[in-house]
Amino acid sequence: MSTEHPPTPEPTSSAISMARQAIVNDSGSIMGYELFDRSVNADAHTASSDAQMLFNLLSLAEGETLIGKTLLFVNCTHDSLAGGHLDLVEPEHVVLEIPSLPASQVEQIALRLPTLQAIHTRGFKLAFDYSVLTRSYEDWLPLASYIKFDVSILKPPSLASFVQLAQVKTKAKLIAEKVETEIQYKQLKDLGVGLFQGYWFAQPTIIEGQTLRPSQAAILQLINLVRKQASTAEIEEVLKRDPTLSFNLLRFINSAGFGLRTEVTSFKHAVMLLGLKKLFKWAALLMTTSTGGGVAPAVGTTAVVRGRLMELLAAEALPPEECDHAFVIGVFSLLDSLLGMPMPAALANLSLPNSVTHALLYQTGPLADYLKLTLACENGDDEAFAKAAQALQLTEKQINWAHLQALAWAETLGQE
Repeated sequence: MSTEHPPTPEPTSSAISMARQAIVNDSGSIMGYELFDRSVNADAHTASSDAQMLFNLLSLAEGETLIGKTLLFVNCTHDSLAGGHLDLVEPEHVVLEIPSLPASQVEQIALRLPTLQAIHTRGFKLAFDYSVLTRSYEDWLPLASYIKFDVSILKPPSLASFVQLAQVKTKAKLIAEKVETEIQYKQLKDLGVGLFQGYWFAQPTIIEGQTLRPSQAAILQLINLVRKQASTAEIEEVLKRDPTLSFNLLRFINSAGFGLRTEVTSFKHAVMLLGLKKLFKWAALLMTTSTGGGVAPAVGTTAVVRGRLMELLAAEALPPEECDHAFVIGVFSLLDSLLGMPMPAALANLSLPNSVTHALLYQTGPLADYLKLTLACENGDDEAFAKAAQALQLTEKQINWAHLQALAWAETLGQE
């Protein structure tokens, strides 16, 4: 076997600009920080921007300094709660701030409940605003670890009523935000509020840094090894050959969000601690945020949408291993565009199951119809859609739901 390797492409870099604001208890000790993305307007954050901010945090060498030993409060959209990026974070370190919906949207509020329950079961703490105390949100209330009261919106009589209601109906900790004067602080403390956030205590602190992104070829090589369940030694060898890839992995696994008590300094230890499933998700996330060779970021995102959609569709009828293969087919279906070479050449150096290569090269085999259906969803080809759906015995409702889930999941992975 040849020991020569092609030169590693130059990594790309991008600036990070975030801010954090302290949340303190009644003795002034910091118990957490709310994180803000300074590159996005406060009213315009999306699932994509929130996930990218969290991933940037995990990529910062200063992550431990940013979070410290405290909780991190992260704003979410409802779509981002289905995102794979949350699998990369230790729940004990993160509080997810869940936005409210208009109280009149009773059906939508009920539809969101299963997702919130699943996130809560995984160990994430949830924070809601005071709207959760109204009748429309009765089923959400037991999930609340924190309830936030915006002092700039609530007048003193309403604030007192909501705080009293929270004390009676829930065991959640109460946070007053946008506290700007000592008088407000004392009034809130007398009401029984125990946590505070606002300019009276601390203005947001700016955190800036750089991320380094490895080449997509290196990431795809890592993905390939993970998918064939290669040995730790084989994966370690790839990391040793690509400094940018290994740098990103060690910085991620040593970040505060990952929750380790001791620093990891060896690639072998990092791979063993992370495990193959998390390693794959981390690599997939890197792929969608890394660009090179003139390839648009949207190509990587489209590949991940295809993979997730095929995985969800296959889950209706196939065992987990075949669902994994379906994901690989979707992600690798744009490999020729990502690497700038014909598909046969792109697959030549990859060790993949026959069902995967046959679907990619010839659109044949047991998983080919899933790929055809996925492409039909993407292209709006009604005839191909109907034919593939019938072959797989899937309803339009099942397919549309899976497509929406796949789009939401890919959006949470973010893009430059």
